[in-house]
Amino acid sequence: MKKFAFMLLLLLFVVVLPGHGHAAGGSNKIFLDGKELTAGQDVPVENVNNSIMVPLRMIAENLGYQVNWDQKSKTVTIEQQGKTIKLIVDQTAASVDDKTVVLTTAPLLRSDTTLVPIRFIGEQFGLKVTWDNTAKVVNLITPEIPDSTNNTGESSGDGGTSVEVPPVDTTTNLTMVNGISFSENRLTIAMDGNSQPVVSKVTGPDRIVVDLPNATFSDVFGTGQVLSPDLNGAIAVTDYPDVSGVRYSLYSTNPYTVRFVIDLNQAKNYSVNVSGDVSKLVVVDLNAASTDDPATLPGNNGRKLVVLDAGHGAKDSGAVGVTGKYEKNFNLAVILKAAALLKQENMVDVVLTRSDDTFLELKERAGMANNLKADLFISVHANSGSSSAASGSETYYQRAASKALANVMHKYLVQATGLSDRGVRYGNFHVIRETKMPAVLLEVGYLSNKGDEALLFSEDLQNKVAAGIVAGIKEYLKL
Repeated sequence: MKKFAFMLLLLLFVVVLPGHGHAAGGSNKIFLDGKELTAGQDVPVENVNNSIMVPLRMIAENLGYQVNWDQKSKTVTIEQQGKTIKLIVDQTAASVDDKTVVLTTAPLLRSDTTLVPIRFIGEQFGLKVTWDNTAKVVNLITPEIPDSTNNTGESSGDGGTSVEVPPVDTTTNLTMVNGISFSENRLTIAMDGNSQPVVSKVTGPDRIVVDLPNATFSDVFGTGQVLSPDLNGAIAVTDYPDVSGVRYSLYSTNPYTVRFVIDLNQAKNYSVNVSGDVSKLVVVDLNAASTDDPATLPGNNGRKLVVLDAGHGAKDSGAVGVTGKYEKNFNLAVILKAAALLKQENMVDVVLTRSDDTFLELKERAGMANNLKADLFISVHANSGSSSAASGSETYYQRAASKALANVMHKYLVQATGLSDRGVRYGNFHVIRETKMPAVLLEVGYLSNKGDEALLFSEDLQNKVAAGIVAGIKEYLKL
């Protein structure tokens, strides 16, 4: 009975596809423990770059596990016995239980049929997979439990015609790159792991190359930044005359290396700072007079360092207003305006957790402030309530050391909005709980209230709130 159930389970991985089923044909065959699986597809098994690609077809909704196909993102999600596998058509980055795995060959489409690397899927569920290139046969072999009467091992028995599919590289023990940002002429890279950056200047054209050995992109990175199927991407850089752009890629899988390239308009010096324990920040600072000059890192030279956090971002829209406006856009607009004002203050350095529509985990936001040893952390949000009548501004703190900052910031927030004063409140929010410096979260107004929403998305109010944030920071820091 167990054998029969296992055959049914394996049949899914061999013949699931995102639409209707196709009947089998051709000489390509798939065998499980010597027994042919008669799923039979019109699309043949293919050998693509030494990866054996087999069709998938959705067949069994009642086998005790879940298989989902997302047509828009062309993603197959397979969940079985606590394990989750995600595959995306034309993308070499897959995931197993939220850990990134880089495939030798990406899943692909043939006549509306999805082809996937059978070794990858088979081995995730405990199978041995071989490919007989002469007979065009995929062999799936269930590992046998050794006993005293049968422990002879395995022999190919095929006169040397059987070619084993090359194993898939996994990301065990690799450093995970979670996100990047570029602001204040600094490239900041957030990562989990022990990779040590190797940074160099290159000419013809001028650029700075940052290599992270033994590293790959995490699943989080792809949700916050653009990542192509072949694991390349870029962020646009404006308003910085030294830099024309920043590119990144999984530069190598042997050994694993993530590369960032800062494209320069002219030669620049830089300094590099790595902070944090497991969750680390790598800061490549182009404000340095030389590569040995750490003085321009945020908070040095006696300046106070303020981290401004625009809540939510990218896939996380935050609250949605009554007319469909997104909280994430309001938060970012206010933070950018406040940052522009703070840049005019000689005694303050400012770092943004995000400067565009990207996604960061809450721990990364708090970790950035902690790693940089910031003096203050200010997070901007807009509220939403179950009643459309809810309106007003409120300020949250979590630790006693933050209450004085909350009182000062709230005073200026209420003055800026002119909305109802909903007070200074205790709130157990991650970003103000896990930060080690005084930290507050500002809820400027209610997007669920039509009047508040219209006000929050007006340029005038955003400018007033930004100015109020700066005034509160200056008063608290006694500047």
